[in-house]
Amino acid sequence: MVTGDRLLAFAAMSVLVIVIPGPSVLFVIGRALAHGRRTAVATALGNVVGSYLLVVAVAVGVGSLVERSVAVYLTVKLAGAAYLVHLGIQAFRHRKELKASAIRAQSAGRSRGDLRTVLDGALVGVTNPKGVVFFAAVLPQFVDHSAGSVPLQMLLLGLVPITIGLVTDTLWGLTASTARSWFARSDRRLSLIGGAGGCTMIGLGVTVAVTGRAD
Repeated sequence: MVTGDRLLAFAAMSVLVIVIPGPSVLFVIGRALAHGRRTAVATALGNVVGSYLLVVAVAVGVGSLVERSVAVYLTVKLAGAAYLVHLGIQAFRHRKELKASAIRAQSAGRSRGDLRTVLDGALVGVTNPKGVVFFAAVLPQFVDHSAGSVPLQMLLLGLVPITIGLVTDTLWGLTASTARSWFARSDRRLSLIGGAGGCTMIGLGVTVAVTGRAD
């Protein structure tokens, strides 16, 4: 099984990677600005679900295929980028529909909306190029092959960055949504912040599309 020293070393590496804001963090912030705290938390949860799917993929050998194949990697990256741009455009288009009164009523039944938000976050998490590279290239280095049960070791190790990511993404989202709450006192200011959230996601999608591996 996973030894304590390997677990601590991987946790330290995970913190170093996670503290640098990437697509998932910026996506959570964008959603928080556009839609508020509830959506931010659901998006953060979805992100870690998507990220753990990457861990599962690496554990069963799919992750290495994505890392080695330029075509597969580009497909994953561009799919995530296109979806980010789509969500950003939608948020920008509907920015004027945001009303202060609607913000105060957000706590009313939104289970279906929350599920959709979690799925949105999961899709972004599973197509995050930063996550693909980290889990495919870094995670296997901390596995003790002599101890056996390599897939299980990867699944257990993968819980470390997932937990760290859930905490940090949620904090980013709550911080951004707090700022949005101040803007929500005015319909006009709320429209501006909703547009800013949409632009953030569009810019993020473009950035994801044009950065990363070129080989």
